[in-house]
Amino acid sequence: MCHFSTFLSTHPLAVPRRDVLGAQTVIPSNLTLSILDGGCLGKTAHRLTLGSRRRTQPIDDEEAGDIIPFDAHAGGGHFTCKHGPQLRVSPALQSFIARNHILSSGETVADLLAKPHIAVPREVINRDYPLPEYFVSSSHNTYLCAHQLFGESSTDPYRHTLQAGSRCVEIDVWDNPDNLDEPKVTHGYTLVSNIPFREVCKIIRQVVEEEEESGGGGGAPVLISLENHCGAQGQEALVRIMKEVWGRHLLDKPVETESHIEQDQHVRLRDLGSKIVVIVEHHLINEASSDSSSDSSLEDEAEKKERKQRKQAKKDAPEAKLIIPSLAELGVYGQSVKPPDNSWFTSSDLLPSKDGPHHHLINVSESGLNALLSSGNGASIAKHNARHLMRVFPKGTRISSKNLKPLPFWGLGAQVCALNWQTFDASMQINEAMFAGTGGYVLKPSWLRSNAAMVGLAKKEFREQVARTRRRKRLRLVVAGASDVPIPSGRDTDKELKPYLTCTLLHPGVPFGEMQQTKKKTDVFRKHKLSALLIGGLTGAASKEEENSLVTDPVWDETLEWDEYEDDELVFLRMFIKSDDSFSSNPVLCVASVRLLYVEGVKGQWRFVRMLDLKGRETACTLLVKFEVDEL
Repeated sequence: MCHFSTFLSTHPLAVPRRDVLGAQTVIPSNLTLSILDGGCLGKTAHRLTLGSRRRTQPIDDEEAGDIIPFDAHAGGGHFTCKHGPQLRVSPALQSFIARNHILSSGETVADLLAKPHIAVPREVINRDYPLPEYFVSSSHNTYLCAHQLFGESSTDPYRHTLQAGSRCVEIDVWDNPDNLDEPKVTHGYTLVSNIPFREVCKIIRQVVEEEEESGGGGGAPVLISLENHCGAQGQEALVRIMKEVWGRHLLDKPVETESHIEQDQHVRLRDLGSKIVVIVEHHLINEASSDSSSDSSLEDEAEKKERKQRKQAKKDAPEAKLIIPSLAELGVYGQSVKPPDNSWFTSSDLLPSKDGPHHHLINVSESGLNALLSSGNGASIAKHNARHLMRVFPKGTRISSKNLKPLPFWGLGAQVCALNWQTFDASMQINEAMFAGTGGYVLKPSWLRSNAAMVGLAKKEFREQVARTRRRKRLRLVVAGASDVPIPSGRDTDKELKPYLTCTLLHPGVPFGEMQQTKKKTDVFRKHKLSALLIGGLTGAASKEEENSLVTDPVWDETLEWDEYEDDELVFLRMFIKSDDSFSSNPVLCVASVRLLYVEGVKGQWRFVRMLDLKGRETACTLLVKFEVDEL
């Protein structure tokens, strides 16, 4: 459980935030690394600075993010266990709070500061539904520290991603020519280093056992996306090592439940407990290639050359290894397939029983899925995903660890959107918002789940029924101000800092696979240039503290309004504090994202939102806002 100190620093409002989860996983001190520590991410970042041929994106690119160090806790929903610096509320905001009578009787500003800004509905974390009815916080190429083609492999990212909230990690296993009984983990046909498969398994077991000890019986199950490139002897070694190292934690047979489950029916999430659940490949005849080389127009010359070299190496390599029976048996509730055609969503039989696996998981690249969506197959794919698993992985051109956008694929019901956890970009920020306070599994909206009323409909009727489930709503974000806005890197003082808040509302679009977004922003806060009338708004004259507020403690006192949007329970709000720099790009100073479904439980109430930096670390900055959501 989280233990919160009752200590207050010399400033009476410098208190730690209260945990939303109610439990935390503590990263051991020897793994709390920074870029300067020379750890996995630090060493790789340094090498990329010197040797990478691809220039980083501008810092004002709201899609971009920095390399995530191991002292960051954001990405998978667990940053709400507070580990960062203690907080203060600026004199200007304290004055604003008093002037607007925000505190209830007997409540202090410290009490308000400690309140969580989200309230996850109980039904969202109900584990009594079949596994395909959940979104899963997921990691792609988990073993990599940074770059996809010449980064380092390490066991450390497994601990970090699992403790940050991931419940699905990927392991790429290959034969070790020096010892076939000890397979290695690496990114094939690249310059990436390798690590022993056994060591990866040990780290995963350690995290699972730590969760059992701290959580009174364990957390949610851990899914293993096992990408096998081993021959028969190597596969036998994989099975032996998993059973030896994971022992009782490994799910190696169907769970026994009170109600009988047919072979083609999925297990309830609750019945999996905290088991390690392996997803094993099942090779179909003429299966699709895992190479995703489309969208090459978005690559620079270096990326194109690297992709072509890797593609040629794949062509020269042996064909996919057949899965031996003992390994196939470990895919109890997940057998990964790359179908050769569209029968998996067009045929009533889905995958033919004579060739198809039980409990299949469609493993598809974002490029391959986007191609299907462009042909108008979204409704059919969404119906498939209501009953069966899908894993979407980044296209092959994302070699610098940039990410796919999960929101459109969540809108299709894709359970596993595998993200590169090496950078805290827009996708990871949205992932953090989706899984905040949930334990890594989120129940899908009803229209994306398996129910006879939806699954039995024809494609057109299905679309119409989905449209009827969307509710028209209005969002008003009342923005008071912020305390301790970070000063951009490279600046010694807050001179010329001109902070403003910009917010983007995002949700899956119609037709399926698209995404809609609408942006609003406050005015720029300038020191000593706001009149008392403007700061005071309609609630009365501003105080001297508000009028003379520091630029790092801005008071905006504005309302941002989205007049109408369609609420399908997958609506997110991204918030950025930026600086309006003259004659240069506007740097992102700190960020936060929320799923609007989670703030409806606190709507109409003032809340402090803890802001993060672009590495996913907590800052000392808090944003005081009020969410007002109304149905039209």
